[in-house]
Amino acid sequence: MQIGLYKDDKLVEVKEFEGLTSDILLPILQDLIKNYDISKFIYTSGPGSHMATKITYVLLKTINLIKDIPVFAISAFNLNGNKPIKALGKLYFIKEKENIITKKFDIKIEETFFMPQNLKEVNILKNNEPNYYIGAV
Repeated sequence: MQIGLYKDDKLVEVKEFEGLTSDILLPILQDLIKNYDISKFIYTSGPGSHMATKITYVLLKTINLIKDIPVFAISAFNLNGNKPIKALGKLYFIKEKENIITKKFDIKIEETFFMPQNLKEVNILKNNEPNYYIGAV
C-alpha cells in the first residue's frame, strides 16, 4: 500500500506499507490524523481488490462523518499509466477509451503504481463510492 502526502497539491512524501488492508489501514489512518493536518482524503475507488477498496471506503467515510474530512476518489488507472490491473486469475482490468473491461492475459503483467507529483495531474471522480467492474461470483 502506498500513501502520498501532499501540500498545496504537490507531493511531499510517499509512505509504503506491507500487509492486508484490513489489518493495517486503520492504525495508519489514526497515525496520519494524529500527526498531520489532513484537509482531505483521496483514494483509488477501483478497479482493483474489491475487499481493499470496500475497507478503505468504509474507513474513510467513517472518518468523514466523525471528523468532517472530505473524501474524494480517483481511478487506479491514474496511478499506473493506464496499464492493466489484476482482477481475478488471468483476468485484468483494462481501460478502452472511457470503458473499463476485463481481458485475459496468459502471461503475468507486472503492476507498478506511483503517486502523481501534483494532484492537478489526476482526475477527481464525481462519485466517491467504490466502483466494481465485475459482478459477484
